[in-house]
Amino acid sequence: MRIPTRFLQAVLSLLLLLVLSENLPAQDLTARVEEYLAAQAEVNHFMGSVLIARDGKPLFRKGFGLANAEHDVPNTAQTKFRIGSLTKQFTAAAVLLLQERGLLDVQDPIGKYVEDPPQSWADVRIHHLLTHTSGIPSFTSFPDYVETWMIPSRPQKTMLRFRDKPLDFPPGRKLSYSNSGYILLAVIIEKASGMRYEEFLQKNVFEPLAMNDSGHDTFAAILKHRAAGYIWDEAGLQHAPYHDMDLPIGGGDLFSTADDLLKWDQALYTDRLLSDESRKAMFTRFKKGYAYGWGVAKMFGRKIHSHGGGINGFSAQIIRFPADNVTVIVLCNLESSPTMQVGRDLAAILCGKGYELPTR
Repeated sequence: MRIPTRFLQAVLSLLLLLVLSENLPAQDLTARVEEYLAAQAEVNHFMGSVLIARDGKPLFRKGFGLANAEHDVPNTAQTKFRIGSLTKQFTAAAVLLLQERGLLDVQDPIGKYVEDPPQSWADVRIHHLLTHTSGIPSFTSFPDYVETWMIPSRPQKTMLRFRDKPLDFPPGRKLSYSNSGYILLAVIIEKASGMRYEEFLQKNVFEPLAMNDSGHDTFAAILKHRAAGYIWDEAGLQHAPYHDMDLPIGGGDLFSTADDLLKWDQALYTDRLLSDESRKAMFTRFKKGYAYGWGVAKMFGRKIHSHGGGINGFSAQIIRFPADNVTVIVLCNLESSPTMQVGRDLAAILCGKGYELPTR
C-alpha cells in the first residue's frame, strides 16, 4: 500500500521536532540557557535580549543587562536595538515586493535606476547587489570610513563615495561582502517606488506585519524603550561612538525588537508578505551560500537561514531552522558581544548538541 506523501512529510516533521529538542523539558531548557547567558554576562559582559521560539511560540524570552546604564533601565524583549546588517534581509524583501509589482526585475542592470552610472557598472545587475557578487568595493572598508560616521548622508550622496572606484572583480565572478551594494539597493528602491527607502519599508513591510517597534533609526526621534549602544574598554562600560543612521540606509540602518523579529520570521513561512516564488528566491544559495540578505548553510546537520549584524554599540544574530520552524534571536547593545557564538550555542542547547560555557 502506498503511504500518502503528505502523511510522510508530517511524520518526518514531527520526528525532526522531537530530535531537535531531544524532548528537553522547558524547565531544563530555561535553566541551561540561563546558566549559559549568566556565564556570558560574567565573562563577556553580555547584555541584550534573547528569544528562542518554535512554531512562533517563545520557549525562552528574556532581557539581560541594561538598556540604559545611566538610568538603570533593564533590557527586555520589547527593547529596541539597532540591528546592523539584519537590515539587509528587509532591503531584499523590499526589492522582491517591487519585482512582484512589476516595478523592477532582479536581472535588470542597475544603470536602469541609477542616474549617470559609471561604465564599470554596465554589467552589474540587481541580483549581483543582493548576493554581494557585484565587485563594487564596500565603502565601509575605505580608510576614511571612521571619519565619516557622524556625517548625515542619504544613499544618493553615499553612492558618490564609491561610484568612481574600480570593481574588485567582474560582476558574478565571486562573493565579496559589500555594504556599497545595499546602499545602491536603497537607491534603486527609492527610484522604482517613488518613495524614500524608510517610508517604503514602513508602509509595505512593517505595517502589514504589525511590526510596530521596527523602523529606520534616527538620533532625533523619541523612541520609547530604545537601548543605548555601548562598548567595553579598559575604562569599563562606555558609550559607543556616534553613528549617523542615514549613512548605512539599506545595509544597516534599522532598529527592531526580539518580538518584532519573531513576527518577521513567522511571516516568511506564509504568503502574508511575499509570494512563495519570492520566498524561494530569497533563500536560494549563490556564492558561498549567500542568498538575498540571508546566509543559507547547515548547522547540526539541518538547513539554517542566518545573518549577523553589527554597528557602533550593537550586535545581532538571527538563526532560523526552517524545516522545524525554530528561531534563535540575539540582540545586544554591547558592540563586542559575541552574538554569533551566543546564537550558535543557544541553538546547540536546544538541539542537545555540545557547547561550552565561556570562561576567563
